[in-house]
Amino acid sequence: MKASELLQATLPPLPTEEEPASTKPDRKYPPLLQQHLNNMRAFSDCILLTRVGDFYEMYFDQVEQYAPLVNLKKARKPTALGDVPMAGFQHTQLERYLKMFVQDLGKPVAISEQIRIPDAERVARNGGPLFDRKVTRVITAGTLIDETFMDPFDNNYLLAIHFAGTLPDFPTDNASRELYERHRRGTKVGLSWADLSSGDFFTQCADLATLPSLIARINPKEIVLEASLEEQGPQRLQKLMGDNLYSIHFHQAADLSQSISDWTPTLEAEMTEDAQSEFTPVEITAGNLVLDYIRDKVRDANIQLQPPVRKTNEEYMAIDKQSLRNLEIRSTLRDGLMQGSLLHAVRRTVTKSGARLLGQRLVAPSTSLSIINNRLDLVQEFLDQEALREDIVALLKRTSDTYRLLQKFSIGKGDADDLLGLARTVELMQQVSEIIHDHIVTRLSQPGSEEEDVTSDIVDNEYTFLWDILARLDLERPLKVARNIQAAIDEKGLNQKQLAEETSMAEAESMAEEVITADAVGEKVPKLSRRKSATQSLSSSGIPPLEDIWIMRRNASPTLDRAHSDLDELLEARETLATQLRQTTQTDGLTLRWSAGLGHFCHIKSKSARSIVADLDGARAIGSTKGTVSFYLADWTHLGARLDDAKLRIRSEEDRFFRKLRSEVLENLMRLRRNASVLDELDVACSSASVAQSRDWTRPIIHGGTTHNIIGGRHPTVDVGLQDQGRSFTTNDCTVGDNSESIYLITGPNMGGKSTYLRQNALITILAQTGLFVPATYASIGLVDKLFSRVGSADNLYQDQSTFMVEMLETAEILKSATPRSFVIMDEVGRGTTPEDGVAVGFACLHHLHEVSKARVLFATHFHKLTDLTRSWGGVACFCTDVQEERSGRSESDGEGREGAEGGRGEGAWTYLHKLKRGVNRSSHALKVARLAGLPESAIEVAEGMLRGMQAEDDAEKR
Repeated sequence: MKASELLQATLPPLPTEEEPASTKPDRKYPPLLQQHLNNMRAFSDCILLTRVGDFYEMYFDQVEQYAPLVNLKKARKPTALGDVPMAGFQHTQLERYLKMFVQDLGKPVAISEQIRIPDAERVARNGGPLFDRKVTRVITAGTLIDETFMDPFDNNYLLAIHFAGTLPDFPTDNASRELYERHRRGTKVGLSWADLSSGDFFTQCADLATLPSLIARINPKEIVLEASLEEQGPQRLQKLMGDNLYSIHFHQAADLSQSISDWTPTLEAEMTEDAQSEFTPVEITAGNLVLDYIRDKVRDANIQLQPPVRKTNEEYMAIDKQSLRNLEIRSTLRDGLMQGSLLHAVRRTVTKSGARLLGQRLVAPSTSLSIINNRLDLVQEFLDQEALREDIVALLKRTSDTYRLLQKFSIGKGDADDLLGLARTVELMQQVSEIIHDHIVTRLSQPGSEEEDVTSDIVDNEYTFLWDILARLDLERPLKVARNIQAAIDEKGLNQKQLAEETSMAEAESMAEEVITADAVGEKVPKLSRRKSATQSLSSSGIPPLEDIWIMRRNASPTLDRAHSDLDELLEARETLATQLRQTTQTDGLTLRWSAGLGHFCHIKSKSARSIVADLDGARAIGSTKGTVSFYLADWTHLGARLDDAKLRIRSEEDRFFRKLRSEVLENLMRLRRNASVLDELDVACSSASVAQSRDWTRPIIHGGTTHNIIGGRHPTVDVGLQDQGRSFTTNDCTVGDNSESIYLITGPNMGGKSTYLRQNALITILAQTGLFVPATYASIGLVDKLFSRVGSADNLYQDQSTFMVEMLETAEILKSATPRSFVIMDEVGRGTTPEDGVAVGFACLHHLHEVSKARVLFATHFHKLTDLTRSWGGVACFCTDVQEERSGRSESDGEGREGAEGGRGEGAWTYLHKLKRGVNRSSHALKVARLAGLPESAIEVAEGMLRGMQAEDDAEKR
């Protein structure tokens, strides 16, 4: 067998390199290559993959550029215009290569499918190619729909941004900086983002100043801008959007002036006029941009999105992009992985969509007391009722990702297995509803309950939040659809079909690889007849051939039942005919067969096979070997044709009925999505209850004041890490924000726990307003509108910014944006410059936060002079951490908590005291850390001598 016999072009050995064919004069190539070349020019920014039989192939210059990057073998296709570079892979491996092209290399891919040209059209053209190659979809990082390489636990957002007016010039002096700041905060920006895999659709109006943090919160996989912005240059645009190296594409939209009512064909439900009136012009323009981009890339698919949800800054706590990164909410600073992050510490969800919801909530904690308390009520109930939680979690584990299944159906994809998964999920929804209902009735029926009729006045009882959950589950019609699906689909047949396809696919891929490899080096390939075919493999395992497997129950429809009855009669007729022929020929070696090349034929295996066939009336031999003969017989040819017709009628009816079931699903799209959202909320609540139970977390009290009162607080991720090591975390209190103490000024040694303390209180605040329990003995927190953290910095060489400059930019944003309801943590502001300048900068920040922002502030510093400079201020409290040193058998410090690194044993030994206490620690104990890090002792001695000398000079000056 040769490669030319496969359903693709031949792959000859690579000849000597010559001028690439695509650079030659524009003459006509063979139809396949000419179609590919035309599509390459039309989609010049994409890698083009053309379907050729069972393969996807690339040609011309793209082969040289990309094939080596994904380990594809290069070959050359001879043409009259010269050899054309080519490479390809089996169609079943498409997603593997899409991941490499789109995700790993960041290149969009255009898929050109082969579409058979109708015979009548070919006659009218006087012949021509059998297939037209048309680009049916362009796949980019933000337009993934059902690809298996998508992260199932994270949203795959495509974000469009529209800038109203001209973009400001970056400042070059103080005067231009003031103008720039006014422009930045006055320029409106429209954002619209969608996840094509789940149908989520959002918009928001913002300004240039808040844009970087909004983008960081959304975390898009791709950003779309208007084509006119391309001239701004990538560096300028990246700077406007926060310096992150986002994947940006420019799009020339057909019409960005459409009204929001024009979105209706893309939405699963129409929007009311009142709902439409809430959206601002910049949001509508951004929405038009993202929808036009989707239509351009997805092309033939009919994408259905949920009606857009309008986000506002007032409904959630604003967490700036530096805080999202520095607090390690989604991923760690060290390696960018989720393990070790806040999300990793609190995620015990058992569904993919529940995990996505938890991630969304963590980066946008609510500022609504009612929403927060409703979430906390649900967590509290699942914490108190462990059996209820376990029952619900056991059901949730068996559900499918409803959102992504529904999106597959909405674009005409999805198979019978997806339908069954959806049907099972709907039934599990019903079981969840019954469990919750029975739980409420049981609790309210217990002695002492004042409810005589537990369903008559559900609004006023203590389980209102659970009744609300039940009221949102709309299951009547979805259950009918689910039962129709389960009554129609034959699970046994479906399993057989999947196994048969997998076996056939594996054999095809293996054979194709052998053929391509051997043909490229001029070797022979083993004949197919010597290999165990997929049909033989299936037969040996008791599974019928793929063409004889049915996925619908025969009684799914009257038409299907009649077609199966006809098939049964014909199969009996085949057995009868086979028996008669064996009797006539007096041999048991006669079988009735079919093959794609020969059709229906008879086969005899006998020493006298040739004479038997010669004596058989109407037999026409078509092939023979030493002991076998294959021949045509009119009776079997006619009966076989009737069998083919019966099978075709069954297959057609199965396809029709499958489309009917899919239509029923789409008719209930909104109900199914709403029901899925309820399961997600239950999953998140159960997850939080499980974490709270195993780690002894407590329910926070959220109020409308501006105080923090956290007792026995712990860092949610550090605590877990210490527990894994068999160590305990030193708890600390935080009562910042009351009238007397709105700023904590914290001093202490290096590695003494200051940064951990700052971060833990910020993370506790985020968890509380997310509606989760928190790692503390007690927590009462006033609503926070914005959370800022200035902790840890690195230089930004891409923007030519030093570490100090990066720090100052972050600090400037905090001072300009913080409000009396904000929570601010700042660590070592002013480092990276001279001590005098650092003290001046730190003092100025404290002054602004105290006099202007009036926010709740935790401010850690090694500039001890700041404690003296702010001593007369009201509302500033000094706290510190310390070390405990052993001197002649007694401790120098009486501090509590002996967690942390130790410095030796016996005389001179020391231990970190991570317990915060009032006062000022004027020693940073840096040399202890240096010795612990392994600096040479000779260097330590020099440093100690220098330190003693400087301290002596300071003492002399004071005297």
